[in-house]
Amino acid sequence: MTWFLWSFRLLAALAVAGFLHYTLPQRDVVRIVNTDVRRIDFGANSIFWADANTGQAQATGSRDIFFIDAFRENGRPIVYRNEDTGWSWPPYFKLNSANVQAEARDLVSSSDDPQWAVVRHYGWRAEVLSVYPNALSVRAVESPDVRLVPWFNIVVLTLLACLFWGLWVRWRRFRERRIDPVFERVEDEMIERGSAARGRLRRLFRRS
Repeated sequence: MTWFLWSFRLLAALAVAGFLHYTLPQRDVVRIVNTDVRRIDFGANSIFWADANTGQAQATGSRDIFFIDAFRENGRPIVYRNEDTGWSWPPYFKLNSANVQAEARDLVSSSDDPQWAVVRHYGWRAEVLSVYPNALSVRAVESPDVRLVPWFNIVVLTLLACLFWGLWVRWRRFRERRIDPVFERVEDEMIERGSAARGRLRRLFRRS
């Protein structure tokens, strides 16, 4: 029973960590090399794509998606999609995908004369599933050595930790006041009944 409980806790912790890693924003320093629009046919990976851009009709099978192609400082390529999140999850309320695409197009550069940019995004890049991170904003920086402090993530994780701690403390107090006494009474009753049963057995064997 103990291993099952710890396995459940581990799986729950991994699920929460994966959810936060996918949802919370991350920032990459990249060199943008291309921006384009591609027609995407949605399949089993549709849960990783946002809804249609705000003001457009809801497309069920396929629609045009903005894409931003870039390279990291180490030469590895990275591709971002650029979709509005609207009023759905995650709650970034992004309504300016066209503006982000224009800003990204303005920062396109070559390896001979690189223009570095910080792309703020959420999500994962999974080539097997054809999943791309969603770019939230783009801004130019002078060099790839710029220092990026994830203040937003720090604040959110701190608030979540405080919330979890508060719920845990209240649960422990509730358990100590309401649940533990019930189990203690049940245990005492079982002990008393067991003692009485042993006493009856002893008297029975003595008579026999």
